[in-house]
Amino acid sequence: MASAAVSVRGLRKLYGGFEAVRGIDFEVAEGEIFGLLGPNGAGKTTTVEILEGLRQRSAGEVSVLGYDPEKETAAVKDRIGVALQATNLPEKLRVSEAAELFASFYSRAADIEALLRRLQLWDKRQAFYSTLSGGQKQRLALALALVNEPELVFLDEPTTGLDPQVRLEIHTLISRLREQRKTVLLTTHYIEEAERLCDRVAIIDEGRIVAMGSPRELQQRVLGHARVEVTTVQPMPEELPEAWADGVAVAFGDGRRRLTAAAEKPARVIVELVKWLEAAGVEIEDMHIRRPTLEDVFLELTGKTLRD
Repeated sequence: MASAAVSVRGLRKLYGGFEAVRGIDFEVAEGEIFGLLGPNGAGKTTTVEILEGLRQRSAGEVSVLGYDPEKETAAVKDRIGVALQATNLPEKLRVSEAAELFASFYSRAADIEALLRRLQLWDKRQAFYSTLSGGQKQRLALALALVNEPELVFLDEPTTGLDPQVRLEIHTLISRLREQRKTVLLTTHYIEEAERLCDRVAIIDEGRIVAMGSPRELQQRVLGHARVEVTTVQPMPEELPEAWADGVAVAFGDGRRRLTAAAEKPARVIVELVKWLEAAGVEIEDMHIRRPTLEDVFLELTGKTLRD
């Protein structure tokens, strides 16, 4: 791994008798997009707020860009960018005024015009905050997180409550941060968001990290099987291909007109499946491969769905 922008060891956070974060460890490499994936209440936001210097930790060691955010808060805040779950600005504050105000808080600032143009807000620079759409407000929040040319950007649930089109727009903007070699730590409970954006993901539940790795690694490590799903015009034969005797789990439905076969090497299953059906004179209506998702991983690890 490249040098770590974030290092967390044994992090704990207690609120009275409730332990919101229960001894977690992870690192975020420079230039990496790292995701904390989990349901509401899992401990994601508490963890991020500790890293941002907004909350004190109860125990553990934390380093952000080489600084302890609890003891060297000003140094950390000057070098990071933050977009919270909800950003609320005065209704009569103009877009350009907001950018200039936030830029004044830091020891360095981006080119405001270039930043607003990049985030498609230049034409709205004189607009009041109250007149912006939800997507424009979120783009402005992202602009304010980037106004100091941060080395590390925190995005806490960056697309929660946005419609699919605006969410896709924000995804594109975050992907561009990768092209600029920005380090990004984002929290999300959207499976597709983590799979699309993140180089690595830590799945967190009830204050603990239950798995960590790239989305593909987690899919392969936890379930190990892809599923071939096929529907046919006629019922399928009773006797399965001999090659499926070991390593292929099969389930039928719809009067043997639908088959699901789970296997580590789905391409081989498809070859044997097509041969088997052609020999039996059974016509294929539809066929596709369904690979495990992070939703499957979470269900396998915790026994519940991500949005429970």
